[in-house]
Amino acid sequence: MDGLRARVLSVWRRTIALSWPIAVQQTFNTLMRTVDVIVTGLFSPAAVAAVGLADLYAQLPLRAGLGLGSGAIALSSQDTGRDDADTRDQAISQALLIGFLVGIPLVGVGVVAARPLIALLGADPEVVAMGGTYLAIVFAAAPMRIVGLVGARSLQGTGDTRTPMLVNIAANGLNIAGTVGLGLGIGVLPELGVVGVGVATAVSRTFEAVAFAVAFLSERTEPALRRPTDPTIARQLVAVSLPNFAEGMSTSLANFPFNALLLTFGTNVNAGYHIGRRIYQQIAGPLYRSYNVAASIVVGQSLGEGEPARARFEGQAIAALSVLTLGAAGIVLVAGADPLAGAFTSDAAARQYAATFARVFGVSMFFFGIFFPFAGSLRGAGDTRTPFYANLSGTVTFLLGFSYLAAVTFDYGLPGVYAGMVLCYAWWALVVTAGFRRGDWADTAASMMAERADAGG
Repeated sequence: MDGLRARVLSVWRRTIALSWPIAVQQTFNTLMRTVDVIVTGLFSPAAVAAVGLADLYAQLPLRAGLGLGSGAIALSSQDTGRDDADTRDQAISQALLIGFLVGIPLVGVGVVAARPLIALLGADPEVVAMGGTYLAIVFAAAPMRIVGLVGARSLQGTGDTRTPMLVNIAANGLNIAGTVGLGLGIGVLPELGVVGVGVATAVSRTFEAVAFAVAFLSERTEPALRRPTDPTIARQLVAVSLPNFAEGMSTSLANFPFNALLLTFGTNVNAGYHIGRRIYQQIAGPLYRSYNVAASIVVGQSLGEGEPARARFEGQAIAALSVLTLGAAGIVLVAGADPLAGAFTSDAAARQYAATFARVFGVSMFFFGIFFPFAGSLRGAGDTRTPFYANLSGTVTFLLGFSYLAAVTFDYGLPGVYAGMVLCYAWWALVVTAGFRRGDWADTAASMMAERADAGG
């Protein structure tokens, strides 16, 4: 028993060492979005809804970056574990190049279709006007957004979680200052409202991408940019990234009908959902995202060293730590939902709905504590399909199907929506747990590494 305790504590110490820079990074990342919501909340509930609806489309570059980042972190962690710097550097370079190219078409979409895309959701004309302008500005920086995400995940896969933290703190600090300054017209800066919030986001994402490029070209980081020459690496990157991108998009696309469902109950309900979601992400996001990435790093590197049994034990130990800490965060969120909601809006109705949605997320925190570390472990092995299946099936069946039937068909109203949300997240946790315990993810990783070794040899 003492030996088992020592092994668990060893994994926890390593996880914390890897996680705290990621947690700090994500704290600033979520703080940036939180400040966006607070500042827009000073304008009106319509402004909050406009930015929230535009951010549904802004999930496209986010999901592309996270998808390619999952491929980069899987390959870079495995190749770091097996001490193959050349293959690792090629994987990182190819992921960055693919990410930049993927983002270019989104710039054009923002120019020609931003307002019609917001109007498709059935929003009021005022929301369409503000949301369309904001979306066009954010899409202008889509290639940079993707490059920044891929750069961070690539370095994290090598075990360097501090450089992404420093870059992210600087970028999000710039974003926060720009949002407050340009949104509210502080000092000599013009008061641009929602436009100022969008400009601040675009500038900070550009800064982030440039900073990562400079880091890779300098002596600051161990990985270096190389001219891509190995098609096997590119094929594996795409194969690992696509299911993760599809997983993210299944959530993002589901947000359209889900937000449309919420809008049938009024703009204040929709604004309350976005505020409640922002509260939950500010409190829990740094934790679950850091455990997700740390699990990918630890499991991927152990598999690269040829230790699948150790990788399995480490994944379970990280999940135990995640459940303990996220469960505690959920209790805090449930208890403090109302005063936290009051920090975002002075509108009484929106505040009430925001507090209720925050409590729903708090109750769901136990399931997030299971889902994210196990999903991260699977991704570190190159298995991005199981988390995708979990996300897609749970989202379609419960978040959309059950919520609509309970809320509209059976006329339970918003309580039906709350129940659908909790059931969705519980299903996510169940499926990835089964995939981790019974799946052949260790064999998948071994096969990928052997293929890269043969191609490079």
